[in-house]
Amino acid sequence: QVQLVESGGGLVQAGGSLRLSCAASGRTFSNYAMGWFRQAPGKEREFVAAISSSGGTTPYADSVKGRFAISRENAKNTVYLQMNSLKPEDTAVYYCAARRGIVAVTPVETYDTWGRGTQVTVSS
Repeated sequence: QVQLVESGGGLVQAGGSLRLSCAASGRTFSNYAMGWFRQAPGKEREFVAAISSSGGTTPYADSVKGRFAISRENAKNTVYLQMNSLKPEDTAVYYCAARRGIVAVTPVETYDTWGRGTQVTVSS
């Protein structure tokens, strides 16, 4: 099983960019599909983006499509989330998650390993 540590969050003005990173421990990172989720205060955790184990499939939430990009480097055991054209409604704690398998899926409950999260705050 992998362990996940997110980094790269912070405070940014609307229209700005951030890149989140998620470093995974273990030697079998390439056996895991990965996802990014977010949770704003008072709201449920929601899907943002996912990537298959090979990186070939990348579904996105409609709210971030065209602005965010997920990618992975299996040689570095790392998955990234490039966030551009940020909006105040993107403010949330962002979590990296892993699920054993090759397919990138969206439901929160299908992921069994989670990081602690990194705060992203977008000011207007």
